[in-house]
Amino acid sequence: MRFGTAHFHRAALPTLAEKYGRLFMDVQLSDVFGDGKVFVDAVALQSPEYIRTLYESHHTLTGDALVAFVRDHFVLPEPVGLHDPAVPCADVLEHVETLWPQLTRQPVPGAEQREVDTILPLPNAYVVPGGRFSEVYYWDSYFTMLGLLHSGRQELVDGMVQNFAHLIDRHGHIPNGNRTYYLSRSQPPFFYKMVECLSPGAPKYGRFLAQLKAEHAYWMAGETLLEPGQARARVVRMPGGELLNRFWDDRDEPRDESYREDVHTAQSSGRPPNEIYRDLRAAAESGWDFSSRWCADPDRLSTIETTLIVPIDLNCLLAGLEEAIAEGCGELGDESGRTAYAARAHKRRAAIGRYLWDGERRHFVDYHLGHNARRTGLSAAVTMPLFLGMASAEQAAGVAGVLASQLLMRNGIVTTTVCSGQQWDMPNGWAPLQWMAVQGLRRYGHHDLARDIGTRWIGCVKRVHRETGRLLEKYDVTEDKPGGGGEYPTQCGFGWTNAVLVMLMRLYPHA
Repeated sequence: MRFGTAHFHRAALPTLAEKYGRLFMDVQLSDVFGDGKVFVDAVALQSPEYIRTLYESHHTLTGDALVAFVRDHFVLPEPVGLHDPAVPCADVLEHVETLWPQLTRQPVPGAEQREVDTILPLPNAYVVPGGRFSEVYYWDSYFTMLGLLHSGRQELVDGMVQNFAHLIDRHGHIPNGNRTYYLSRSQPPFFYKMVECLSPGAPKYGRFLAQLKAEHAYWMAGETLLEPGQARARVVRMPGGELLNRFWDDRDEPRDESYREDVHTAQSSGRPPNEIYRDLRAAAESGWDFSSRWCADPDRLSTIETTLIVPIDLNCLLAGLEEAIAEGCGELGDESGRTAYAARAHKRRAAIGRYLWDGERRHFVDYHLGHNARRTGLSAAVTMPLFLGMASAEQAAGVAGVLASQLLMRNGIVTTTVCSGQQWDMPNGWAPLQWMAVQGLRRYGHHDLARDIGTRWIGCVKRVHRETGRLLEKYDVTEDKPGGGGEYPTQCGFGWTNAVLVMLMRLYPHA
């Protein structure tokens, strides 16, 4: 059973398939550039309408002829790694400092969206992850900001917060990234945590209260239309009438940037293609793209069912957002608003305890809407309630136990206990998950385990850096080597890895 097909906040800008027609299909389905992101990040040298008409006046082009046509009419992105040579220096923190300027992008002139490319203009400088990711990403940026603060770049952080507020003002939400092809989805809502990174000043949340409320409204769109057991867009009314959320995407076509991969996944599924496309896109909104966490059969991506899953991490973040809005209302003297949002947060916390805590397994879980039952899988998402202070002391102790006994590997916390070949699964570990585990455990007094996780991760990053001269987006936490799996090769750079390393080495300088 599927839950909800309504489209909220559908992007008004045309997709690249709509702009370029057969040219887009021929390029993306033939994979002539080896990475579907190359063409969608290209800058057109003439109007899209002219290029489309010219191409469709030809017979179908293939191979070298197709590549030549694209190169004649577009400026392709620079090859990945051009500005990230391996640095064989012993001081990994020195390398991080050299990377920040390389990963910083200046604002594109003009406030209006240009039809010749896919970049969504931003008013201030920003930091990108690195490698093939040459635009800002929503949830990556929160962790990157923490590292930038530790590196003394407060002005850059303040500007990035303003950028995300600008995206909310302009588009009604923060897209996955500042590209037109990301407009139909968001990512885990860390904006309120970003606001906490601003230069000191009062009020804390009140300065961005309008944007915080707008983001909340985006996630809750359709809530008044639901009966118990129904879902619509990103909001779910649970069997007991409580409101929780899921990941979603307003479109149900293949992702522009991974068109070929999505078509192949749909073809192998035996399911309606639009279902597969929506679930793939929803997993991209989660930031965990892709993981057995979202699949009925952990070994088959074609069984992905993201929109049937109520995730623990998303709902903790939304409870935090509701509390931040309540506090912001209080700062501005809006007592009725403070009371209303505080009540929302209280109800959500209670629903998290009822549906997303497994007392028998002693850890937080996701909930399956189709089965009306908690899922049994264990993932590093269980750290989010501790990181945000949403767990009781007893729950935190349970999570600490499963982290130590089931997720802690030689080099840190593994993402899940399933080895599926997807990048958000075993044996990969990711920097933000290590940081949330360490900070969450410290919050609840589990300092020895926090130190163990943090120092293991530091050691891994340092050893791989000595071997490769690079800082990477993910690592194999069972061995001293880069992480792997997924749709594309492991990327270098890398924003959140740099940031978490800086922060953990400040906490544990002798690691």
